[in-house]
Amino acid sequence: MPVKDPTSGFKCFQRKVLENIDLDKILSDGYAFQIEMNFRAWVKGFHIKEIPIVFTERKNGVSKMSRKIVWEAAWMVWRLEFMRILGLLK
Repeated sequence: MPVKDPTSGFKCFQRKVLENIDLDKILSDGYAFQIEMNFRAWVKGFHIKEIPIVFTERKNGVSKMSRKIVWEAAWMVWRLEFMRILGLLK
């Protein structure tokens, strides 16, 4: 999938993209949801355009990113790719 940051929180989807993705078949939520939506749009042949954002390190507070969240997102990437290869992702 030709995307540099699939978990960027700022997303815009054209209506036709959302109409072509069966939202009832989405397997994930959180960061993994963002990856899955990009992947499913890409598999359907839609072009993904990224607009760069400037990320600055947090100055206050604590990140909610945990090892569990990172693991879920990484696992989702592999799961979606295997599903695509096996023809289970349409």
